Amino acid sequence: MDTVEDRSSVEAFLRDCPARQLLSVLADKWVLLVLGSLREAGGPVRFNALRRRLDGITQKVLTRTLRDLERDGLVRREVFPTMPPRVEYSITALGADLGRISQAMGAWVVEHHAEISAARAEFDAARTVEPAPLPQSGRPPAPVSK
Repeated sequence: MDTVEDRSSVEAFLRDCPARQLLSVLADKWVLLVLGSLREAGGPVRFNALRRRLDGITQKVLTRTLRDLERDGLVRREVFPTMPPRVEYSITALGADLGRISQAMGAWVVEHHAEISAARAEFDAARTVEPAPLPQSGRPPAPVSK
C-alpha cells in the first residue's frame, strides 16, 4: 500500500511537481554560495559586499539569484529610503534552516574533494588513450569465430 511519503517522493520526478521546481533552483551553485555567504555574515549585507565576497559571480547572476531566493522566501530584501536607495539582503529563518543542509553538503565536499579529484583525473586519463588503429582496409577486423 502506498503511503503519502511514497507518493510524494515519486511525484518529485514529475515535470510539474512544485518540489522539483524548487530543487532546480537549489541545485544552482550560486544559490548555495549566496545562502552560505548570507548565513556566515550573520546580519544584513549590501549587494556589492555580497558580490565582492562571491568571487566570479556577475552582477546579472547575483541579481537573478537574489530575486529567486527572495521569491522563495529564503532571502529578505530591505530597501531604505535614502538617496541613492540603500538595499540590504539577509537570510530568513527558512533560508537558515536550508543552510543546515547546504552546510552539510559543504562539509562533505571538503572531506571528499581529493577523492573526487583523483576519480576525475583517472577518468580523464582513460579518455585520452588513443584508440587502436584500424587495419589498412579501413574496416574493423572481422569477429573471430570459435
